[in-house]
Amino acid sequence: MTNPIHIYKIGGSITDCPERLAAFINEFQVDDRPKILVHGGGKEATSLAKALGLQTRMIDGRRVTDAEMLRVVVMVYAGLINKRLVASLQSKGCNAIGLTGADGNLVRAVRRKPQPADFGFVGDISPEGVNVDMINRLLQQGLTPVCCAIAHDGDGTLLNCNADGVASALATALAKAGHTVSLRYRFELPGVLANAADKESVIGIITPSSARELKSRGVVSGGMLPKIDSALKALEKGVMEVQIGKTVITND
Repeated sequence: MTNPIHIYKIGGSITDCPERLAAFINEFQVDDRPKILVHGGGKEATSLAKALGLQTRMIDGRRVTDAEMLRVVVMVYAGLINKRLVASLQSKGCNAIGLTGADGNLVRAVRRKPQPADFGFVGDISPEGVNVDMINRLLQQGLTPVCCAIAHDGDGTLLNCNADGVASALATALAKAGHTVSLRYRFELPGVLANAADKESVIGIITPSSARELKSRGVVSGGMLPKIDSALKALEKGVMEVQIGKTVITND
């Protein structure tokens, strides 16, 4: 195994809040391991879509992306948020480089089939779609990749991907290549909560069996569903550790 690589994923609840973003940037930049940052930014995309008169539709925590919505998410994720993060990290001495999946053929995705629900220009990523050689070269040059959740299909089409899934695919691809990988999800909550109204009710450890129970009881729902699913998939494929806030996801 090589030295550990830490992959962090942050969402809109951090990127659109200056105080939370500043706290995260401080945490991230002091981590002296080779690291990658993956980000979404759904809240800002929703806000811009509303300003443009576009309706946002979600299915199981994932955004339905027609042609107009794709323009919005590319502008917000690959443009405003990505470059704002890169500038913030550069100000702290972290040599960050902002990327989409199309840059350097970093991440390829396959457009999701329209059944049972048509998500539009939404892609799913497998570890085979990750350009591990490109990531290794960037890290070896002392660069910190900052990756947004926009991939491409190899035929000229950009695809909106779930940022949790992007982070998981990067982690599993790097683990398969022999890296020791820690995957860390950071968002506005301290972890996965047993009671959504009580921020002190963090569930310390979640296993595949307890995750199924939490889903069946409705404790895990909405945007937390893809986080849990991505975490479990990453563990199955060799990722050493997954954190969702202070919650540790582990095998049974």
